[in-house]
Amino acid sequence: MKKSKTKLLEWVARRRSPIKIFLAFPYNPYHPQPYERFTEQGVLDRGKEFLIGKEYWNFLGGENTFEELFTLFDDVGKKFKEKIQSKIKEVARAKMSG
Repeated sequence: MKKSKTKLLEWVARRRSPIKIFLAFPYNPYHPQPYERFTEQGVLDRGKEFLIGKEYWNFLGGENTFEELFTLFDDVGKKFKEKIQSKIKEVARAKMSG
């Protein structure tokens, strides 16, 4: 994380136009709990230099983008649940036998 912070600061120092620079992760593995991994604490300013999950998606698409995407993926997952599970089993069998 320290190298990422240094790189962000270098980009800010070089900029010639107003841009937003931050480190972003589209997925928060702790959702719905906040992301509180030790590597992020005290190094990056959350919400300004570091966006994760909901913060990232709402930055890209506006308010409620995360909720809309979450609903969309949930709907698609339910619709294709059997096909997805079948494919996972097929791949697992192939990996185990080969």
